Amino acid sequence: MVGVIVAFPNRDNAAGIRNLLVRGGMTVTGVCTSGAQVMNFADMLDDGIIVCGYKLKDMMYTELRQYLPESFEMLLVASREKWDTGLTDGVAGLPMPVRAYELMDTLQMMLVNIERRKKRRKEEKRIRNPGQQAAVMEAKALLMERNHMSEEEAHRYLQKNSMDSGTNMAETAEMILSMMERGAF
Repeated sequence: MVGVIVAFPNRDNAAGIRNLLVRGGMTVTGVCTSGAQVMNFADMLDDGIIVCGYKLKDMMYTELRQYLPESFEMLLVASREKWDTGLTDGVAGLPMPVRAYELMDTLQMMLVNIERRKKRRKEEKRIRNPGQQAAVMEAKALLMERNHMSEEEAHRYLQKNSMDSGTNMAETAEMILSMMERGAF
């Protein structure tokens, strides 16, 4: 789940930004005044965006960025002088005073980028190396031979067991092969 965490040293400012985002249709996971609070919320999420000020109660935005996982992006809302010399990787900037439409548009763009990255990671996981592909094909062949299944039935059997066990098809095929070698199947 992609979460948006709002972090500003002044709780009223953070609540105001959260209210603006919620009115714009975004789900805000948490409102924080310190980097430690942000890290607690970030631990509950796979991906996310931190909308924050230049300095929180316990750390600067640069320190917070270092502690966050790579799957998180940060939107710094601060005066232009604070980030004119450049921003850290994974950080975008909006100048104060922030306009509502600029904030919403920037967050939408960041959310699209995160979704695109998630999709790419998911596709990369689906691609099997030749050894994994060979294990899947061998497991299908053994299922077809020993259990008199068609190739489609063997494939469905592997898929179902993969989903039920929470493993990918290659791991499931390897488990089936090892069980068949031991005669337990």
